[in-house]
Amino acid sequence: MTVPLSSSLSNLPKPLQLPIPSDVLELINAHLTNLQPEEILKWAIEYLPDLYQTTAFGLTGLVAIDMISKITSNPPPLIFLDTLYHFQETYKLVEEVKERYGQPVHVFKPEGCETVKDFEDKYGERLWETDEASYDYLVKVEPAQRAYETLGVKSVITGRRASQGGDRASLKPLEVDSTGLLKLNPLFQWNFAMVEWYISEYNVPRNKLLDQGYRSVGDWHSTVKVQEGQDERAGRWAGKEKSECGLHKDYFAMKAQAKKLLERNQSSPAPITSEA
Repeated sequence: MTVPLSSSLSNLPKPLQLPIPSDVLELINAHLTNLQPEEILKWAIEYLPDLYQTTAFGLTGLVAIDMISKITSNPPPLIFLDTLYHFQETYKLVEEVKERYGQPVHVFKPEGCETVKDFEDKYGERLWETDEASYDYLVKVEPAQRAYETLGVKSVITGRRASQGGDRASLKPLEVDSTGLLKLNPLFQWNFAMVEWYISEYNVPRNKLLDQGYRSVGDWHSTVKVQEGQDERAGRWAGKEKSECGLHKDYFAMKAQAKKLLERNQSSPAPITSEA
């Protein structure tokens, strides 16, 4: 006789003990795939250890924040990675969300940098053009890892969706990255129209840039408006074969890349240019 999936998961510890065996992870994903986002989030709050939400306050992340506010009075804290190059509209949205939901927001910036000037004095101007991989590591990946270590994070809620395409097309509800971090993708099955509907239906705060033709908002220097009929993330890194900022890429490979940058920077105070 086949044991029901719900029964086979009923003995899971709360919270889960890490690392999660691959067969258990497979069972969990089979279970979560059949649930609505609110149900996935409710499960996560019950089972995932040291749970936080990393967010750049994009639409999907905002939907998750609103859903969580209706599930629990003690929501997972938010982690915002301030690259120093966000639009002013994004910074205003952060404050609006803090006021609306009252959730703690932990802000992490590039190490040793409080301002754009600090960053450019240290690494040179327009680093995203001269050494894009190192830029991604320095403004997103390293601050994220520092946040996780500082706060003791073991699990994070993300705003990734399969309909965003690229590396996200085969997304599952729960994943484990190369560092052992658990990543929950509660809206992995939703498309952009569903996300927009929820934001409108429940009057969720949103980035004012979305009313100007933007759909996915990142740093001001790598975000453009989306044309009619284009994919929602077409405005991120337009014209490049790139769909991720590095936060969901290979942490160890990016760390090695950035280490070379730091070594070059220490040996020469001149602005850094890319190697041939």
